[in-house]
Amino acid sequence: MKKLLTIVLTVSLALSLAALAQAKKLVVGHDTNFMPFEFKDPATGDYVGFDIDMWKLIADRLGLEYQLQPMDFNGLIPALQSGNIDAAIAGMTIKSEREKVVDFAYPYYDAGLMILVRADEGDIKSLEDLEGKVVATKLGTTSEDFVKKNAKAKDISLFPNIDGAYMELATGGADAVLFDSPAVMYYAQTAGKEKARVVGPLYMGQSYGIAFPAGSDLREQVTIEILKLMEDGSYAELYKKWFGSDPK
Repeated sequence: MKKLLTIVLTVSLALSLAALAQAKKLVVGHDTNFMPFEFKDPATGDYVGFDIDMWKLIADRLGLEYQLQPMDFNGLIPALQSGNIDAAIAGMTIKSEREKVVDFAYPYYDAGLMILVRADEGDIKSLEDLEGKVVATKLGTTSEDFVKKNAKAKDISLFPNIDGAYMELATGGADAVLFDSPAVMYYAQTAGKEKARVVGPLYMGQSYGIAFPAGSDLREQVTIEILKLMEDGSYAELYKKWFGSDPK
C-alpha cells in the first residue's frame, strides 16, 4: 500500500507540475522600436504594431497568458537560450546561424533590405554607390552582416535602435541607412516624409519568424495558428491595417 500511495502521489505531483507549467504566464520578448512591427504609442505608452497584434491573435486562439518584455534586439537570442523569455517576436530574420540555437515557427512575413538616403541625395542609387560612404544600420541584425560583406563603405555606424541610424542620416553623420524594407519604407512615408527616400532594388530576400527556445512545444502550436490566420483572412486584415495593402 505504501508503494502504491507513493506512486499515486508521485503521479499526482507530476501532473500538478505539468498543469502549473502549462498555466504559467509566458514572457514574450520583442524589440523596442521597429516600426511598424513594434513601437511605443506616445499617446498611451503601450507597445503597438504588427508583431504585437499578431502575437495577441495567436495567444488568444491558443488560450495563452503572457506578458510582453521589451528589450534590445541583440539580447533576444541570448534571453531565449537562457530561458529568461519563452518566445520572441521582433521582425527576426530566420537564418542558419540562429536556427542552430533557437527554433522558429512558420515564417509570417517576407521582406528584404533597402537603402534609405536623404531626400536631396543624388549620387546614391544602389549598393555599388555606397563605396567610400558612411552607412548606418542596426546592431546585431542581418543588415549589419550584409553591409559588412557587400558594401565597400568607408565606415559603418551601428545603433541599438534603428531610430539612431535615421537620426544619423538626418544630421549628416551618415550618407545612407541600409535596413529592413518594411521599416525604411514606413519611415520614409511617416516621420521621414520629404526628408528621406528609398532608393535601389530590394536586396537579400528574407523571412521573419517567431523564435522559441530549442525544443519548445510552443513552436508547433504557433505554426498551426499562423497557417490558420493566413487561411481564414485574419492575417490579411492585420497586414492591411499596418501596411495599407493586401499581402502579396
